[in-house]
Amino acid sequence: MRYLPAFVVDAVLVLIFAVIGRASHGENPVGFLLTGWPFLAALAVGHLIAAAVPMRPRRPWSLGWGLIAWVVTLAGGMLLRLATGDTAETPFIIVASLVLGLFLLGWRLIALLVRRYRRPPEA
Repeated sequence: MRYLPAFVVDAVLVLIFAVIGRASHGENPVGFLLTGWPFLAALAVGHLIAAAVPMRPRRPWSLGWGLIAWVVTLAGGMLLRLATGDTAETPFIIVASLVLGLFLLGWRLIALLVRRYRRPPEA
């Protein structure tokens, strides 16, 4: 259950990525689930892999967890797109890499900085 909030944040960000992508191409943003489902499926796998990796401490909001989620989401999402007859052109791969990296690692970096600067100074 402690993994759920991070997964939900990641899933919302993946869906925002899909909405932005569709809107930027003049497509109806309402079809974001058609664009986003391969990345959501890969995100779920990424979280499962991150949970299985023997890192300590195991925190779904850590940068290490986010790195695993990002790489698996990107690679798995692209592979699922190709497997279902969709495209994965080089510019799309580059943009997806950058945006998903920013989204999946960015909020974790902000959380890390907030936690670091909210700690009382050590005596």
